[in-house]
Amino acid sequence: MTLSEKHNKLREILSDAGSAVIALSGGTDSSFLASVASAVDGARFLAVTVNTPYMFASEVSEAAVFCRSIGMQHREITFGIPESVTGNPPDRCYLCKTVVIKAIRKVAAEENIMTIFDGTNADDVNDYRPGMKALEEQKVRSPLLEAGLTKEEIRALSRAAGLGISEKLSNSCLLTRFPHDTVITADELRKAEKAEMLLAKMGFTASRLRVHGDIARIELRKEQMSGIISGEVREKVVTGLKELGYRYITIDLEGYRSGSMNKIS
Repeated sequence: MTLSEKHNKLREILSDAGSAVIALSGGTDSSFLASVASAVDGARFLAVTVNTPYMFASEVSEAAVFCRSIGMQHREITFGIPESVTGNPPDRCYLCKTVVIKAIRKVAAEENIMTIFDGTNADDVNDYRPGMKALEEQKVRSPLLEAGLTKEEIRALSRAAGLGISEKLSNSCLLTRFPHDTVITADELRKAEKAEMLLAKMGFTASRLRVHGDIARIELRKEQMSGIISGEVREKVVTGLKELGYRYITIDLEGYRSGSMNKIS
């Protein structure tokens, strides 16, 4: 199918649904889905964002702002770290997604809405996504995937629509910054969030801070490596991260890679 045909198929899927709750993370995919849904005549959609300590606070607030900009009703659900993921087990994504979808399902029931949509796209099936098992079990539909839309196609359509989320960098929850089988507190999560915000403000966007006790291991894009080792920049990074409470500041020479904290065995 052409991009235009995929776009039309997405509109048809949304229109045929009639009503749905959209699980809105604040990222490009779910935001684009909400934007297209907001323009479907005669249908009813409600965006729901789950706010937990391991979500970036900025993404939660941006989701609310985005919904106001497209005129979509938005609800926020807030809860703490679920007991099932407190120890950051290897199957945390599955366990977390199960809890999140059940919470969204409750809101949907209150609104007499039967269908839940999420922002999974056609590229996600080729990636390691343990949370997709929970989506299947909870009968969540993925319209972007059903329409065959890839990440780059979603960005292209978002760009054409003038949506500011078109160039938004992909992100993952803060639990991915810590080793599996490690008890994680809300304070540690907020500290990691502040550390990555510090790196981003210094120009190291899409970097990751991996936490090993009091060691902060920085994963950078390869093109960013030379920029962080200059004297002034290095000193600012070290000072900033030590002020947050990290004792040792290291740079991972392998650079950024998704899933680097996954348990191997």
